[in-house]
Amino acid sequence: MEFRTIVDIPDPGFRIGPCEEMLFVGSCFASEIGSRFQEEKFRAVVNPYGVMYNPASILHTIEKIKDQSFTTAVLTLGTNHIYRLRETGEIVDNCQKRPQSLFTEEELSVEECVEYLMKVIETLCQMNPDIRIVLTVSPIRYRKYGYHGSQLSKATLLLAVEKVIRDFGQTRLVYFPAYEIINDELRDYRFYAPDMLHPSDQAVEYIWQRLSEVYLSDEAKAFLAEWAPLKAVLNHKPFDPDSEDYKALMNKTMLKVVALSEKYPNFAL
Repeated sequence: MEFRTIVDIPDPGFRIGPCEEMLFVGSCFASEIGSRFQEEKFRAVVNPYGVMYNPASILHTIEKIKDQSFTTAVLTLGTNHIYRLRETGEIVDNCQKRPQSLFTEEELSVEECVEYLMKVIETLCQMNPDIRIVLTVSPIRYRKYGYHGSQLSKATLLLAVEKVIRDFGQTRLVYFPAYEIINDELRDYRFYAPDMLHPSDQAVEYIWQRLSEVYLSDEAKAFLAEWAPLKAVLNHKPFDPDSEDYKALMNKTMLKVVALSEKYPNFAL
């Protein structure tokens, strides 16, 4: 008997190799998943200009790094709400703790979200014509909008993503259902942090596992299996770091690290 619904993850049509160059931009959920890739030694750049919640702010980050190139980009949309500086009308990415009276809050329409996302995709493709782009919608709810307002915001983003993927028409642009996994598959408050809004560490780990199953190549999975015991040793805090046993263990581990770097040229501690 099955007591939960399992969210289907469509085959993206590509696979992520070991230690690939990746980009993660978007909400704090993007930071959490991106950090997980960094732990597994993918060469991941994660929110280089801070957390970006809406499509316009994500575009701002992409425009700042357009002289770089990545194999895979993961963009996580958090909200359709934006803030404009009253004085200039520009959309700001961070209010920098300035008085709220200096800003106006707006909601982007589906069409406006689509417009910003298409510019993001076009810029990424100019950086690397062969780039693979993964769009996600953050499962994190925004209490300040009210829960109904938060759902409307997510619905706007989901509609925009669906239209962008349909209009772009390339298999290298896909949607990963992180939002659905949290809300439909892990439908329980035990998978949330104490604030009852953000996914727990366990939930983030589960999403990482589901993503890995479908998106990682066989070679990447083999690398992770080899890296896991070495990572455990390197992350372990010894009771006596000056003991001969610990020194011998570290010497043995570092020899294995060197062998791993020879087998996977992109790997580096």
